[in-house]
Amino acid sequence: MAGERRLRIFINARIIVSFLFLVSTLLLKYQNAPIDFGRFQSGVIRLMLFSCVFSIASLCALKLKRFTNFLTYLQVIWDLLFVTVLLLFTGGILSPYSFLYLLSIMVSGMLLGQREALYTASLCGILYGAMLDFQYFGYLGFIGLSQEDAQNVGASRLFYTIFLNFVGFGLTAFITGYLSERARESEAALQQTSVDYHELEQLNTMIVAHSESGLITTTTSGRIRVFNPYAESLVGVSQSVVYDQPIETIFPQLSGWLQLPDDSSAREFCYSTPTGAEMVVGYRVAPFDDGQGHQAGYILNFRDITAIRRMEEALKRADQLAALGEVSARMAHEIRNPLAALSGSVQLLAARGDLVDGDLRLMNIITREADRLNQLITEFLEYARPHTPNREQVNVHSETRDIILLLAADPRFKHISIINVVPPDTVVRVDPGQLRQVMLNLLHNAAEAMTFGGNIQIDAELLTYGEPGSLKTAGVRISVTDNGPGISSEALQHLFEPFWTSKAHGTGLGLAISYRIIEAHGGMLTAETPATGGCRLIIHLPNV
Repeated sequence: MAGERRLRIFINARIIVSFLFLVSTLLLKYQNAPIDFGRFQSGVIRLMLFSCVFSIASLCALKLKRFTNFLTYLQVIWDLLFVTVLLLFTGGILSPYSFLYLLSIMVSGMLLGQREALYTASLCGILYGAMLDFQYFGYLGFIGLSQEDAQNVGASRLFYTIFLNFVGFGLTAFITGYLSERARESEAALQQTSVDYHELEQLNTMIVAHSESGLITTTTSGRIRVFNPYAESLVGVSQSVVYDQPIETIFPQLSGWLQLPDDSSAREFCYSTPTGAEMVVGYRVAPFDDGQGHQAGYILNFRDITAIRRMEEALKRADQLAALGEVSARMAHEIRNPLAALSGSVQLLAARGDLVDGDLRLMNIITREADRLNQLITEFLEYARPHTPNREQVNVHSETRDIILLLAADPRFKHISIINVVPPDTVVRVDPGQLRQVMLNLLHNAAEAMTFGGNIQIDAELLTYGEPGSLKTAGVRISVTDNGPGISSEALQHLFEPFWTSKAHGTGLGLAISYRIIEAHGGMLTAETPATGGCRLIIHLPNV
């Protein structure tokens, strides 16, 4: 590509030079020059016209890419013939145009290289020396070159002229070839560098476009420049909309961020998406310069870390519940033994038959409360030490259908509709009895929260991994969603703790037991408030 460009420039330059020669020929006609103008004009004019035609034809042929190398050699050969014929037409040894051989050598070096330049210099020396020798011995008289002009110069001076021109031709070839080779090496290195920069630019563009985190660049005043696709999907607006807008218009929580120290430390803030969902966004800010040491703006890298924070809270809660469960289990055993003795003694006293009605009624209250306390301890032990799951394949859709039939006679569900939208082919390996216990606990809590009735929807989704066409099931996510009054953010933090309840007569162990059962299966039980209201409890079960 570079050689073709140089060749095109050279051919255009020859057209211009040929035109200038025509002009100079016409000017010489009106000067007292020692040249036969009739012969000079006719020969030079024809030569220049032919040179223009040849150059124009070469430009047209240059469009055919496969002839570029052939045309390059043809131009060099034509230049040698052109200069030689021009010297013959303009007096041979008396011609002032012998310097044009130097231009031919230079062109050869620039277009072809150092070796071709030396070949061209040799040809120039041979052609120029042969022409002067033939003129000296009178062999060129038939074309009008005078032998007397060469003999008047003298044999020694003629030899000296040929020798100096030959040395000049060689030096020109060597210097031009050397400089041409260096220029080619520099051009190749520059082209390689340009390609590397282009590849680097493409790579940077691909990284920014496919990054799994948000990337925003701003000016030093905080106006947005780059806004990658992750940021567009998170915020819900495109780059064209936010371009040159202050970053506070997108993230109001970042007001005053330019005054933060440039330590690239991780920070976070709460953000509400356009759909109303709440999320925790972690971010880092770092300045960048323009390559000359001057600060050009800031890079803000961010991502949604809501799932990470929820997982941290779940792990912290699990550690707390595990520690509490171990301690509480020991206490429950210690309480149960004297409670059993107390209950047995009261029952023996009541069986004597000589108690008055008031005393008998008090003993019945003691027995009833002792049974209630014993049941509470039983539930608590079930929470503290859940049974090892006996796993088997369970169809979640069929299990949900059976649970709905079981609750049909429960008065708490009189004004509540339970909607089963679990796909029929949803299967997971769990303990069926424990899964039913968890589902019943979740449905009972939802029904007790919906005092004026409503709908409860049970849904499930298969969690898969692998390549398309060979997906494998990683587990199942079951959700129980009601349209009741919902749950506060404070209640969400204590929802699965034992003995914590918002109900007047609840023990606070139902959800805690459910949490431990799902935990024993290697899964997770979480709660959230949907954008449409109500409460959603989500069961994550691995398919092991």
